[in-house]
Amino acid sequence: MKHTRSNGFTLIEMMIVVAIIAILATIAYPSYVKQIQRTRRADGRELLMRVSAGEERYFTTFNKYTTSLADLGLSSSASEKGYYNVALANGATGSTQSYKLSATPVGTQASDACLILSIDNTGKKDYTGGASNGSCW
Repeated sequence: MKHTRSNGFTLIEMMIVVAIIAILATIAYPSYVKQIQRTRRADGRELLMRVSAGEERYFTTFNKYTTSLADLGLSSSASEKGYYNVALANGATGSTQSYKLSATPVGTQASDACLILSIDNTGKKDYTGGASNGSCW
């Protein structure tokens, strides 16, 4: 009797391929998550810039800044894509002649290395976390 060998993959060969794919995925996934967080951070920066522009328009009209989103014509504190919430406060002087805006990450973005993004009436941009995931601003 003649035995013919069938063409195909053995179980060992398949397990080696699966192991290699698992190792590559283990290495690539954290980088992927960091890149997604960096991309989503643009949502928070856009929110801060939009509210900051509203504050400046309000100041031009009333000669003071506001801590109310309604005064700026905004109905929600959430960013467009929902990854950040904004908070308005009087600035360093504590009066209505200055402001500080803070964008706090929520949901899946809450683990971002930059944490809370902020901007004040002088244009100073800041963040509370570490800058291990690229430039926060």
